[in-house]
Amino acid sequence: MDTKEKLEKIVKALDSKKAEDIEVLGIRDLTVLSDYFVIANGTSTTHTRTLADEVEYQLSQSGIEPSGKEGHNGSNWIVLDYSDIIVHVFYKETREFYQLERLWADGEHLDVEELLK
Repeated sequence: MDTKEKLEKIVKALDSKKAEDIEVLGIRDLTVLSDYFVIANGTSTTHTRTLADEVEYQLSQSGIEPSGKEGHNGSNWIVLDYSDIIVHVFYKETREFYQLERLWADGEHLDVEELLK
């Protein structure tokens, strides 16, 4: 599965569980960390955990497991590291506090609607 297919699967998984404000940022020209950030938020810590679980489940169905996972216990900010894509699932207020989109504003903003087709 290539990176674009993974992005589509991640965005669709988040959308299927009613994630809010899904954003995809291309960051390959800005850092060696990853090629893309996918950022979304849930409306509660339970919703946040559910969103991260769904992404992990959908990718595992294709044989793709995260190389790293952080924050699952607190559920305010869960990070799933798929090497070329890092998924950030926030609780709404936590996302507003950290404002990753502002920190990575120079990244390329991908059209989420295109990925949902």
